[in-house]
Amino acid sequence: MVSDGSRSPGNIKIGQRLVGEGLPCFVIAEGGVNHNGDPRLATELVHIAARCQADAVKFQKRTIGELLTREALERPYVHPNSLGATYGEHRHKLELDDDTWYRLRDLATRLGLEFMGSAWDRGSADLLEALDTPAIKMPSAVLTDLDLLAYVARKGRPMIVSTGMSTLSEVDQAVDRILAHTDQLILLQCTSAYPSEFVDINLRVMETFRRRYGLLVGYSGHERGISVSEAAAALGACVVERHFTRDRTLPGPDHAASLEPTGLQKLVRDIRQIEMAMGSPDKSVAPAEVAVRARLGKSVVAAQPILAGTVISADMLTVKSPGDGIAANQLERLVGRIAEVDVLRDRLLPPEALEWELRAPAQVRERH
Repeated sequence: MVSDGSRSPGNIKIGQRLVGEGLPCFVIAEGGVNHNGDPRLATELVHIAARCQADAVKFQKRTIGELLTREALERPYVHPNSLGATYGEHRHKLELDDDTWYRLRDLATRLGLEFMGSAWDRGSADLLEALDTPAIKMPSAVLTDLDLLAYVARKGRPMIVSTGMSTLSEVDQAVDRILAHTDQLILLQCTSAYPSEFVDINLRVMETFRRRYGLLVGYSGHERGISVSEAAAALGACVVERHFTRDRTLPGPDHAASLEPTGLQKLVRDIRQIEMAMGSPDKSVAPAEVAVRARLGKSVVAAQPILAGTVISADMLTVKSPGDGIAANQLERLVGRIAEVDVLRDRLLPPEALEWELRAPAQVRERH
């Protein structure tokens, strides 16, 4: 699906937030499975997201039996971050029960956060719909599951879709399938490596998506640090999503590639500062610059005494600070005018000098 240029992205309402180009970036604090299956840790992550002033907190939901073959479930999983003897035990350990999801939603709402989840399968999507989440996130791993994308799209909720591990033609297919049912779609550039190397991130893909599909775009990051995510916001990402954790040294699959609370707090702070700094495309003197301009700017100054009645020539003028007189770029407008008052050497010419009578060129005599 390639846009013919007629489609332009509109704003999308996610809960109480309006998301779109030129609007504040929607920052998702991705708790993922960093709760390690512990409801108390999940609760703590919601509080951290609120303290860091994220817009939303999000966790991942899997129906393990729908996602993995029996062989994959029974495969031994010996790994420093393993939470079970087999991969199935590990994955089951990382799930929260439905009641906990409801409690986390209620807590997030009380704290002023939007509450969201990533749907890895139909059962997970149904739970998120039952929770009345304001949007449903589709992880990179399901981008080629076109039937699941269509199933979620038919629910009519905004969809935020990550595009890691995919080719452009696969993104084309996913976008076509979703847009057949809803236009409430935000595409995120993503590199599914934990952590992602900077050379693999390719933030410019956001612009490719914007031009190709006429959709809102954003970024889901797994890189070290926060500078790349901040750059994504500066480049127009409407959504920025980052994994976070209480402690990067905890066991589990995603902690090491996540931000700790201080990092998440700085990311949100810096994105808000960048948004303010992007400002207006109109070039003007900022109010804070007025006094500085008056002190440091250049004004037209008499290079020698100028007596009333003198026809001013260029060699009678120079430019110096302060900048609260006739601006230096107006010097040529003063040449040929007849001084109406005496101007002492090294003094600013008065503002009204720009209105003094201008001697016709043939009458202006050169001074020697």
